[in-house]
Amino acid sequence: MVSACLLISKCRSEATGVGDATQDIEALIDLMARLPGLGPRSARRAVLHLIKKRARLMAPLATAMQGVADSARECLQCGNICTSDICDICTSGKRANGEICVVEDVADLWAMERANVFGGRYHVLGGTLSALDAIGPEDLRIPALVRRVADEQVTEVILALNATVDGQTTAHYIADQLSNRCAVTSLAQGVPIGGELDYLDDGTITAALRARKGV
Repeated sequence: MVSACLLISKCRSEATGVGDATQDIEALIDLMARLPGLGPRSARRAVLHLIKKRARLMAPLATAMQGVADSARECLQCGNICTSDICDICTSGKRANGEICVVEDVADLWAMERANVFGGRYHVLGGTLSALDAIGPEDLRIPALVRRVADEQVTEVILALNATVDGQTTAHYIADQLSNRCAVTSLAQGVPIGGELDYLDDGTITAALRARKGV
């Protein structure tokens, strides 16, 4: 009788261990599925691939993710993602040419950098004005932009905002705030209505930047 009870207990323990392992995998799949562009099926395939390549891929990936989680932060000046208080773009003397490119999100900043045609500095707003979502100027980094224009002797602000209704509303608001402070231009040719910078190719971004016009 005792042996039977021990056998049942052992089986339950083993079953619980398998269950916990399965729960860990399912939890990882659930987290992966929350990433942009990944659904449950894609996340499941990705996790399975990582498990099969755990030594060569999964372990280094986990280490790299932990490192970024510990060190990544927003640049105190422009809002870019970096590993120090001020990013390399803001500290570079070569980028201090009096031009600031205003973008909605860090992904847009990275898209501009991929094009490799802009030599100034950036300012990340962190979103756009939206009456529907109750997002006003104080909820974005617009006041900080106005201060930077005064403090850094900025001669031109380039509005590289997405060509959406909220993006254009934000652009007009910023242009009004910077009136008589510096030249304000915006991206022109190449950016389609409703388009987003992060999805544009380098050639399109280059053409849009070179054809910018006054607001």
